[in-house]
Amino acid sequence: MRRRFQIVAVALAVGFTLSACGSEKAQSGADTSTPAAESGTGSKDTKGTKGNSMDMQEAADRADGMLDAVLKEIDPEVQWAHGPTSKGSCDVTRRRTVMTIVSADRRQGFLDQVEKFWRASDYRIKAKNNDTEFPAVYAVTKDGFGISVSVRAKGQAFFEADTPCVKESKVADSVSKPNGPAYEGVYPLPSPNVRSEFWSAGAS
Repeated sequence: MRRRFQIVAVALAVGFTLSACGSEKAQSGADTSTPAAESGTGSKDTKGTKGNSMDMQEAADRADGMLDAVLKEIDPEVQWAHGPTSKGSCDVTRRRTVMTIVSADRRQGFLDQVEKFWRASDYRIKAKNNDTEFPAVYAVTKDGFGISVSVRAKGQAFFEADTPCVKESKVADSVSKPNGPAYEGVYPLPSPNVRSEFWSAGAS
């Protein structure tokens, strides 16, 4: 009987000791988070740049290349000028404005050429606006670049290319040369004013 009492007493003493240690640790404010939780919080600052070694200038150059490629693919050629460049904290948007008059009769054919080229380039078409007056096509590349064409007021077509979030850097003006007047320092750009025997057919 005495031996059983001694065993119970020892067990109780050990229990009280462990309880006291846990209480002291909680009161001391010791960090009990796991390494996985810490790493999840720490990755917030690099969201969007993980595995992406390019900086904003390189991404802007890539966006210019995408815009150059699609404009060269349009047949017959249309005249274009640079729109404004927008810069965020880690992303860039390049713009091109079509100065050729694209009539309502030719509008869908214009967008069809663009969409066909983007599909052939392995871009994913993520959205389309089939409005007869203001149609648009939106696409995205496998590495997160977005590109779009939209028809707005007075039937003017606009192209935009958006970069993913990349490393912050300075961004210079585009070096792509317009195939018409540059309209440097002019914003907003004029309405479309170049007539094309094909694209402007039926326009007043």
